[in-house]
Amino acid sequence: MTERKNDSNADLFTEQTELKRTLGLTEALSIVIGRIIGSGIFRTPGPIMMLVASISMFYGVWIVGGIATLLGAFCYAELVAMMPRSGGPYAYLKAAYPEVWTFLRGWAMFFVSETASIAAVALVFAEYTNALYEITTGAPYSRGMEVVIALLVIWALTSVNCFGVMLSGLLQDIFSFVKLIALGAVIAVGFLKAGELTHFTTSFWPEEFNWSTMLAFGAAMRYGFFAYSGWEGATYVAEEVKKPRKNLPLSIILGISGIMLLYLAANSAYIYQLPMSTIQGAKWVAVDAMQMAVGTAGGTLISVAVMLNTFGNVSSQILCKARTWYAMARDGLFIKGLNKIHPKYKTPNRALIVQGVWATVLLMSAAFAENAYETIIDFFSFTSSVFNVSTFFAIWVLRRKYPDVPRPYRTWGYPYTLIIVLAIQIWFMVITLITAFIPSLLGAILTSTGLVYYYRNQISEWIKLKFR
Repeated sequence: MTERKNDSNADLFTEQTELKRTLGLTEALSIVIGRIIGSGIFRTPGPIMMLVASISMFYGVWIVGGIATLLGAFCYAELVAMMPRSGGPYAYLKAAYPEVWTFLRGWAMFFVSETASIAAVALVFAEYTNALYEITTGAPYSRGMEVVIALLVIWALTSVNCFGVMLSGLLQDIFSFVKLIALGAVIAVGFLKAGELTHFTTSFWPEEFNWSTMLAFGAAMRYGFFAYSGWEGATYVAEEVKKPRKNLPLSIILGISGIMLLYLAANSAYIYQLPMSTIQGAKWVAVDAMQMAVGTAGGTLISVAVMLNTFGNVSSQILCKARTWYAMARDGLFIKGLNKIHPKYKTPNRALIVQGVWATVLLMSAAFAENAYETIIDFFSFTSSVFNVSTFFAIWVLRRKYPDVPRPYRTWGYPYTLIIVLAIQIWFMVITLITAFIPSLLGAILTSTGLVYYYRNQISEWIKLKFR
């Protein structure tokens, strides 16, 4: 690790930065939209319906997930308005908790959750590419080819992001517009073409309400939360956003509110066109719904749209998440050298490249599992929920630690909002541990290796100081 910088309290809350503030509200909102609308709404309805096996519980997952996400956004809005620093959750934990916990969160983000999410969405891009190929040729290509395509997407977009944030910001504007068009097309075509209203009432309630039902609902929430994930994406590039204390909170809250409504409408369009049994087995639910509504042409167009959506989502993830590794290395809490900024493009290129390497490792590790997409999500859900709890709780910690720091935005409904968010996250964490024990354990073990790295460097630095 590099020598640590002793940031003063003022450094935590200042808007001064070495990076260029070139992203406005439109770009920040585009990043939020681009990060949320990726693979989830086009890929997770199938596994969610398979788990809950009822229309009411299916809607429950999307409604609870949306409300919980919006309440969490109110909490994040206070944090980001108070500390417009790159790195997202890492920056807030750094201000609230001891160094080791902050480091461990960043370690888990890199080695478990954030790079795994890049791999998952790139894989869905490859799957929908395969769907288009099957529609046009009559037969799909191999799983191996899907993996190759996913890898090409990761590295092509990593390369693009190395050439400046404005180019990446322009991509977010374009792809966010495409995403909204695609979802709008699913909703419009799904309801304008004749479907079956009986799909909404058949198997509306689960056969029984018991502990197994609640476990299934909690397990389905993993995929629901993943579909909503990424809403905090703009906070990762906080040091590159103009007027961050205003634009960042506004982009987060506007983005989530609108997308929750779009998700409910899109899922209703799926159900209107497809019976529950078809959705349960659907890997390409949007393609199936559009083919049912308007035939092959609909399936072809939506395949292209989803490919563009997931392509843009991978781009926004690569853009945002590399800033965390840059911020950690800048503070001396991560791999040496990742704090370097390209002299011309002012982008953290070393962090981008190392991120691409590890995303490749995770993709190759899970790509040939029977349900690779679900396996990747199961792998990081528990670890993510542990650190989500500590991030939200940081609001309470920071209000006591820095009571006099200006807070341009204060969490709506505090402390009740915070209590509800923490209760939902803890419940989700426990259910995930029960229903996905082995993947959760693997994620926790990989996270714990960060302690070895951290304390080894602590001891090494102590020895250097002692005997120099």
